[in-house]
Amino acid sequence: MGLVNKLLIIVGQTAVGKTAISLKLAREFEGEIVSADSRLFYRGMNIGTAKPSADDMQLVPHYLVDICDPDQTLTLGEYQQLAYLTIDQILERNRLPILVGGTGQYIMAVAEGWGIPEVAPRPSLRRLLEQLGGNELNRWLIALDPYAAQKIDSRNLRRVIRALEVTLTTGIPITKLQHKSPPSYERCWIGLFRDRESLYRRIDQRVDQMIDGGLVGEIQTLRLAGYDRSLPALSGLGYRQIFSHLEGECTLEEAVQRMKFETHRFSRQQNTWFRRDDPRINWFDLDQHDAIHNIIGYVRQWLDQNSSPD
Repeated sequence: MGLVNKLLIIVGQTAVGKTAISLKLAREFEGEIVSADSRLFYRGMNIGTAKPSADDMQLVPHYLVDICDPDQTLTLGEYQQLAYLTIDQILERNRLPILVGGTGQYIMAVAEGWGIPEVAPRPSLRRLLEQLGGNELNRWLIALDPYAAQKIDSRNLRRVIRALEVTLTTGIPITKLQHKSPPSYERCWIGLFRDRESLYRRIDQRVDQMIDGGLVGEIQTLRLAGYDRSLPALSGLGYRQIFSHLEGECTLEEAVQRMKFETHRFSRQQNTWFRRDDPRINWFDLDQHDAIHNIIGYVRQWLDQNSSPD
């Protein structure tokens, strides 16, 4: 099979089963995995991010995992360029690149070829904006760039602040600076889903496994290493709640319940990126017993074609 420009993309909500499916497909089709999960970038954050195991990463090559420390910043633009470089290198080896993740912004930046404004972070401006609070920040964004305000979840204050930072620095609304130049890859999109009850059950089981697997100890180690809870890397699901427990703000049981509840909510938010009515994405129900067989068959058919619509 000719792999000269092919890119397999696997998307889905957290805990749906992306890792297991991507490993099966990589072994079946001589693939290598490019992570599009922003939480997997960070070294020392393994349990709370459900990072693939060392055995899995030895079985199948994984890229863009463990590439920076928790106090370092990897911008979306930097990630995009690293992903393109990695995908091209995999193709040069005549292997199948498999872009996998639940971080919609990172998946779309690569798959759609987003133009990302090259505006360096301005810490002093960010600190000023952070003092305004969520409601005021969103009022500013609506006034300065109503299109960005429609696209960005108002609860995602980091993205709201970034949009304002770019707009205020350049004097141009961020949506006018953004453009799309889709890469030349022939893309096949695989979407994975489960019914809500099944997904929530898997999320809850994963959270329990994280606790049993030593998540509290992992976060204690990060604290002792000097990493503060205010770092963006440590503000994500799991880390935020366990930090609250370790600093006496709640019991461990309360932290675990918050983890489960907030992960349920996050899984619903992911649907804004990966919509079931997106015509590019071919959806498979992993609650069906023959799902993996059907996925393998679909990917094999796509690989055997000389060309396929995106």
